[in-house]
Amino acid sequence: MQVDGTVEGEIHVDKTLIISESGRAVGEIFAKHLVINGEFEGTCHAAKIEILRRGKVTGTIYSDDLSIEQGGRFNGVTHPAENNTDNKSVVELADKVKEVKSQETKVQEIKDHEPKVAAKK
Repeated sequence: MQVDGTVEGEIHVDKTLIISESGRAVGEIFAKHLVINGEFEGTCHAAKIEILRRGKVTGTIYSDDLSIEQGGRFNGVTHPAENNTDNKSVVELADKVKEVKSQETKVQEIKDHEPKVAAKK
């Protein structure tokens, strides 16, 4: 998705959001990859953020991969990417691991009790 004009509000993009040189966004952005060559004001959450040479960002960035080209401007605060894993998800994952291990144990017990067949020459 690319922003060439002005957008205000909350933006959710599954992949890459590009704010072009003529683009301006104000609000909160959630994207996998954010490329800014225009203006952005607000809060952004992305796995990777690139501020290009004509990019101007004011606000808060949540990312573990931030790059700013020479000429790009950033005025604000950066934080590591937020971990969206809550306790419920961890418990569900732990339950899944237990279930898989239980199934592996049952398969091994069945294999241990199978009659051995000698190979004929």
